[in-house]
Amino acid sequence: MPKGPVELRVGGQTYRVVATADEADLHRLADVVDARLRQLTAPGRQVSPQSLLLAALSLANDLEDERNRRLRSEQRAREMLSSLVSRIDAALEADSAELAAPPAASEPSPDEAEVEFDFGPGLDP
Repeated sequence: MPKGPVELRVGGQTYRVVATADEADLHRLADVVDARLRQLTAPGRQVSPQSLLLAALSLANDLEDERNRRLRSEQRAREMLSSLVSRIDAALEADSAELAAPPAASEPSPDEAEVEFDFGPGLDP
């Protein structure tokens, strides 16, 4: 729901805006636009609509650059996570295969161990 009008000063002009955003946020954003406008306008020159447009385009370009950096970072994080999950899966599969493998032929299993009984003298089976 829109709040009451807020007066913002950008490029030496005062603008009254009605928005749902917090007033402090609106002033902070207006300060960002004003700072960019001052970067693009020669000292002592009047701020023109073209200057405002250039400031808006410059800020939009910054926004796109940051968005692209974030997307690249997210993609890199997804790739690293996928690689890590693959490595964990491979380690778990190798561990499972090792546990499921039958014992080596040189070592008899406890079920197959040879047992010798001594039946005593004259009690051969």
